[in-house]
Amino acid sequence: MIDELLYFLELFFGGLTRGSIYALIALGYTLVYGIIELINFAHGEIYMIGAFTALIVAGVLGIYGFPAVAILVIASLAAVIWAAAYGFTVEKVAYKPLRGASRLSPLISAIGMSIFLQNYVILAQTSDFVPFPQLLPDLPFLEHIGYIMGPSDFIILVTSTLTMVSLTLFIRYSRMGKAMRATAQNRTMALLLGIDANKVISLTFIIGSGLAAIGGVLIASHMGQVNFAIGFLAGLKAFTAAVLGGIGSVPGAMVGGIVLGLCESFTTGYFSGDYEDVLAFGMLVLILIFRPDGILGKAKVQKV
Repeated sequence: MIDELLYFLELFFGGLTRGSIYALIALGYTLVYGIIELINFAHGEIYMIGAFTALIVAGVLGIYGFPAVAILVIASLAAVIWAAAYGFTVEKVAYKPLRGASRLSPLISAIGMSIFLQNYVILAQTSDFVPFPQLLPDLPFLEHIGYIMGPSDFIILVTSTLTMVSLTLFIRYSRMGKAMRATAQNRTMALLLGIDANKVISLTFIIGSGLAAIGGVLIASHMGQVNFAIGFLAGLKAFTAAVLGGIGSVPGAMVGGIVLGLCESFTTGYFSGDYEDVLAFGMLVLILIFRPDGILGKAKVQKV
């Protein structure tokens, strides 16, 4: 009985860790959708670029003998800044010129940008898996529960939680956060009130890309390797989480990521890891059929 309980707790905290990463990436999807009602299918590649950026910076700092904590902080900041720059560029190149076009045009553009970024990383780096250094420090106070939650799981969970809480407070109380909410609610009215919608949209891509980069650094350090293709599947899973929670809802993205992570963890633990992808996309199909607005999403009422 004790062993079963410990195994359950191990799967539970493992699911929270995985779900936290999905939630960080899903926030980028839901922020962009909330503002311009389009899906940025290049978002998973931004997550991957963040991980590669941290790898490069960590390698350079390691050569010069920087301490591990300094490497973690500097590599993470560099990844966030570089990924945010890529997110800003993607918005300007793939979305802004097509803002007045039909919805299919920016969707195809985003898919094209996703393929471009994947091949760009292959040419600039490699198509093979690359070892990623262990940047996350050991936590001695977790030694007595190490069979339930490892140091990297704890750090991922705490970092993700603090990041999501900070984003929620920013959107709720800051001046720019209020502008983002106003633009999401009614862009035309926001423009009439003097809000620079283009600035808000760009900031949304920057914030979402930075969050994805944090997730990329955390999971790459946790797994110990990185590859050009890690963003594709993670992006699809995060998109599933965003739809599950309610696309366009920030709390929904968090809830959707945690629910998806827990479901995958328990499926892998009690059945087989071969079914976790089936479960994820099966949940996406069911949600779209029976509750297309998601767990916390609200149906839009159109006045005629």
